[in-house]
Amino acid sequence: MPLPTAEEARALLEQHVQDPYQRLHATMVAAAMGGYAPRFEGDPHLWRLTGLLHDLDFERFPEQHPAEALRWFREWGYPEEMTHAVEAHAHGYNGFTTLPRTPLAAALLACDELCGIFYAYRRLNPVPYGQMKASSILKKVREPSFAAKIDRSSIQLGCQHLGVPLDAHVANLAGFLAELP
Repeated sequence: MPLPTAEEARALLEQHVQDPYQRLHATMVAAAMGGYAPRFEGDPHLWRLTGLLHDLDFERFPEQHPAEALRWFREWGYPEEMTHAVEAHAHGYNGFTTLPRTPLAAALLACDELCGIFYAYRRLNPVPYGQMKASSILKKVREPSFAAKIDRSSIQLGCQHLGVPLDAHVANLAGFLAELP
């Protein structure tokens, strides 16, 4: 089966993810991934879908995540590049040790947790994502007590494998997320 269309992927998300925050998170990561795709000569559709569907099983199987999603993706015939990226984004969790070996995987690892920091920042400062200052977000990334459950080491590991410094990565996401309301 080829990759789903954007509409089919959205339907999959709505079928498997009921929590409004998790749906928003998926949308944020998809926007971030879509922003990075052209910078790494990636397929924008593949990159966006990888971001949108990366946590498809998290709500129902948090202790095994992303094992169930990986099984589904393989059953559905999704590209190995996508399954590798979803597996690598779980590096250090639930027994997963795969490191990113593609720009797609590195970008997903770098973007996933950072989107959580953008969300937490917006909860305290209700401005549109496009009006957030990268310098303010970077300060929050460096403040371990802010959104303390967010794994900053995953962001750093993703940035290292992506070859993008943290400050540039934060600035990139500030621009990529501007498309969101």
